[in-house]
Amino acid sequence: MSEPITSVTFPPAFLWGAATSAYQIEGAVREDGRTPSIWDTFSHTPGRTAAGETGDIAVDHYHRYRDDVALMAELGLTAYRFSISWSRVQPTGRGPAVQVGLDFYRRLVDELLAHGIRPAITLYHWDLPQELEEAGGWPERDTAHRFAEYAQIVGEALGDRVEQWITLNEPWCSAFLGYGSGVHAPGRTEPAAALKAAHHLNLAHGLGASALRSVMPARNSVAVSLNSSVVRTLSQDPADLAAGRKIDDLANGVFHGPMLHGAYPRTLFEATAQITDWSYVRDGDLRTINQPLDALGLNYYTPTLVSDIESADTSGRRADGHGASDHSPWPGADDVAFLQTPGERTEMGWTIDPTGLHDLIMRYSREVPGLPLYVTENGAAYDDKPDPDGRVHDPERIAYLHGHLSAVRRAITDGADVRGYYLWSLMDNFEWAYGYGKRFGAVYVDYATLARTPKSSARWYARAARTGSLPPLEPTA
Repeated sequence: MSEPITSVTFPPAFLWGAATSAYQIEGAVREDGRTPSIWDTFSHTPGRTAAGETGDIAVDHYHRYRDDVALMAELGLTAYRFSISWSRVQPTGRGPAVQVGLDFYRRLVDELLAHGIRPAITLYHWDLPQELEEAGGWPERDTAHRFAEYAQIVGEALGDRVEQWITLNEPWCSAFLGYGSGVHAPGRTEPAAALKAAHHLNLAHGLGASALRSVMPARNSVAVSLNSSVVRTLSQDPADLAAGRKIDDLANGVFHGPMLHGAYPRTLFEATAQITDWSYVRDGDLRTINQPLDALGLNYYTPTLVSDIESADTSGRRADGHGASDHSPWPGADDVAFLQTPGERTEMGWTIDPTGLHDLIMRYSREVPGLPLYVTENGAAYDDKPDPDGRVHDPERIAYLHGHLSAVRRAITDGADVRGYYLWSLMDNFEWAYGYGKRFGAVYVDYATLARTPKSSARWYARAARTGSLPPLEPTA
């Protein structure tokens, strides 16, 4: 069912934000004491990223942050979600902080506050210090304790001025794309290690949340951002429903089970019993992980359609939207087929379906009633190009945003406590293994000059932020 093209008005306190991550925008990878993260190493390894592109310069936000904040203010943003580069703050992943690294984030926060923009900090957006990976990475328990130490350092430095905190961004990607399919850093393809990494990311979240609360004012909000999948099945056949349950466990239950309910799904253990015995889950871990949250961040791009492997002709292709690899990011799910959902697609090949965002919000509204929700990522990549006058028109992205923001508003009408929306992304940037070939930004970046040009979607979103309602759509042709 398509969203009606009508006036949609949001609550007055609703946050209109945009989001970025450190490695994708900062650059300055060798300045002021910063040492390599796993993404520096991965992107410099031949064959790992498109055209061998890296985040060495990215969009040079490290040196241009004042101009970027001024642009945010011009666009009427009321919130900005960014991540901290762990190896900029704590180069070896352990020990004392490098103050000059923290100073960058102090200056950024001060600049945001001076422009009336609420900062929201994500502590971990995939860029583990390389030295910690060389010690075993997320499959090692010690990494979770190192994360807690890092969280405390950053909380002490910025907790007096930043009220919104997110421990981890999309831990599913860190565990299963990093250690399962290998399409993300560190590029390992070890199913058992991926499941161990998932548990230790959960543990890091719990330890990190406790560390933050030990050093920050009680008013501050501690959350996590999950890219929970909207899992749909090809049919109601029992085999397809079993496939859907297996993927729901691997995509969602593996994280929200311990974080929100203090337990892993029993069916997850059963499905992965041939891969791991889960003996690394120690007494007390689930209590540590199950920290009370102040909010939950939801990242959504497209739904997932699955069936039993015998039910559909997949032509040998796994259409899960998570990059090409001979190795699956779904341990224990070789009997599940991932199917391309029908409909219009973005440049990522992801089907555009705002109903999935509504379904996702309502699921968590029911699952954790009373917990405030934020859409911490939502957006689309298109092949944006300047016209002869230098302007960048992207009516497809405007239609995408209109549809998904309408779905958010419908969820609020249906009783969900959604308090804000963060567009992914503020500006075009380094899109991980895709290099610079996929443009998600509302602001166009000329990678030769690094000049920023707001696209028509940025102006549209600015009107929405200023008025609290969605402007009309632009014609797409």
